[in-house]
Amino acid sequence: METKLQLFKNSKIRTAWNADEEEWYFSVVDVVQALTDSPDYQTSRKYWNKLKQRLSEEGNETVTNCHQLKLLAADGKMRMTDVLNTQGLLRLIQSIPSPKAEPFKLWLAQVGSERLDEIADPEKAILRGADYYRAKGYSEGWINQRLQTIEMRKKLTDEWKERGISDGKEFAILTNDMTRAWSGMTVREYKDMKGLTKENLRDNMTDIELVLNMLAEVTTTRLSQKEKPESFEGSREVARRGGNVAKNARDNYEKETGETAVTPLNATKKELLDTTNRDDQ
Repeated sequence: METKLQLFKNSKIRTAWNADEEEWYFSVVDVVQALTDSPDYQTSRKYWNKLKQRLSEEGNETVTNCHQLKLLAADGKMRMTDVLNTQGLLRLIQSIPSPKAEPFKLWLAQVGSERLDEIADPEKAILRGADYYRAKGYSEGWINQRLQTIEMRKKLTDEWKERGISDGKEFAILTNDMTRAWSGMTVREYKDMKGLTKENLRDNMTDIELVLNMLAEVTTTRLSQKEKPESFEGSREVARRGGNVAKNARDNYEKETGETAVTPLNATKKELLDTTNRDDQ
């Protein structure tokens, strides 16, 4: 789930993009503040709490469709926040008397259109992704590797969908099988080793780890395309084999360099994630 700030006039709206659903989610409190000209966050939150209670009593589906996601709060911490997708937000706007309602609807349409443009033209999404990582302080070499992994992951998940696998839990199982095969750990164990909680694992990998993970994914994709497994268990077996190819590459790398490919390094030391820029130690 990718999070970012969007600007409506002078108001900042926290958003999250769900790539699987190809859907934006918007912070409800931020939208309320933008539409009601509330002076601060607490006032907006109280307005939303009262409105949510009223809508719930009326049986309005807006509250039912409201989810919670972790978004960056004013104190710099990731906190659970009520969010709605575009459809839910349009229904919410109808419940808030505001002269900004129509301009906000146009803004929503523009935000959605820009993202759809990126889907139609992947180069736009790649450039946007590079800017995002550059702003975070990653090196250009690491960014190039990371963007390639995004493309490979998309091809793999598209292939899994072709095999009839669409459930998020099944994706997680297949990813765990593949990751364990090459790294010796599940995704959760890998994150624990790096001291991560909700952070994206790939954003905390070294360039070597990214390459090995990408090799596992591209091999799994190709095997699945050739063999077309008809069952979930068949896809699990293919994922493990794809991971084993990367495991062999990892073993050769470690033998030749005398270095461990899988490390506890994370993005708190971004300069160390690009191994080609590190001095010999």
